[in-house]
Amino acid sequence: MSDFNSEGDLVTIVDDDGQEFELEYIDEIDYNGSTYVAFLPANIDENDPDYGLVILRSVLDENGDELFESIDDDAELDDVYNKFMVLLFDDEEDEPAED
Repeated sequence: MSDFNSEGDLVTIVDDDGQEFELEYIDEIDYNGSTYVAFLPANIDENDPDYGLVILRSVLDENGDELFESIDDDAELDDVYNKFMVLLFDDEEDEPAED
């Protein structure tokens, strides 16, 4: 569904207030019949309190174009967030430790 092929791809999102911001693609999962995409803010310092994982639901519009929508249900968001944490951090545990 998504055009993202690798980590590091950027996407520009326009919020409901018309503000644009760039997000860096991290990964995506299919879960409970929906596709969810994880991003990190591209133009925010890692120490900024607003920096953190952004999870959006991927949907197709009537023309078949991919759109991203926020997840308003807290339970759904928590569940999907936990799935991403397992996916992202299980990969780190599989990597050999550096000396």
